[in-house]
Amino acid sequence: MTAQQIPYLTVSTPDGPVVHETEVKKSRFLCSLLRVEDEAEAQAFIASVRKQYWDARHNCTAFVIGDRPRRERSNDDAEPAGTAGAPMLEVLRRRGLTDTVAVVTRYFGGVLLGAGGLVRAYGGAVSAALDRAVVVERRLVALLAVGADHQSAGRLENDLRAAGHLVREAVYTGSGVRFEVGVPAGEEQSFAAWLAAASAGAADLEPIGTERVDVPWAGVHRSR
Repeated sequence: MTAQQIPYLTVSTPDGPVVHETEVKKSRFLCSLLRVEDEAEAQAFIASVRKQYWDARHNCTAFVIGDRPRRERSNDDAEPAGTAGAPMLEVLRRRGLTDTVAVVTRYFGGVLLGAGGLVRAYGGAVSAALDRAVVVERRLVALLAVGADHQSAGRLENDLRAAGHLVREAVYTGSGVRFEVGVPAGEEQSFAAWLAAASAGAADLEPIGTERVDVPWAGVHRSR
């Protein structure tokens, strides 16, 4: 299986809840963002925001869950059709996000915005909140056990880190040192070749499994 065939190889998502308020012609727009694992968690968050802001005129929603397949939903919550949830969802798509739910709460200020104004206001509220969010990429990595003797372990660890490999832990035993290394899924063979060259064939390599980890978002998304 190649890296491109592995679902969830890399997807971007905000790290932690965000609440940000904007104002448009006296109407207040509060955007609440949360990273979620599934649709049930997204719906629970939506319900909690609606309960918190029960006195608001509208609590419009959009979320994206998963990747290949993706599940997308939006709701205008009595705003004119297509003027709230859809532009909110479009912002999440344009930013390349998944596992993210957005709720924009509107407190009406007495001035009608019109359809175009609503689209800009709701989409802008999500964009402004995302600008203040910490966004990370969730990458699927292969976990590998790398073994070395005590004499060469220090140099090998330095080489691993200098080459940008993820060293998760080092376990010292009587016979040597065992490093747990994370490698992007699909790149195990190239890592094995690098390790053989770096250790002159002396290091042992054993697969452990796979895990999803968060890394800082580089601002580049794969095409869908």
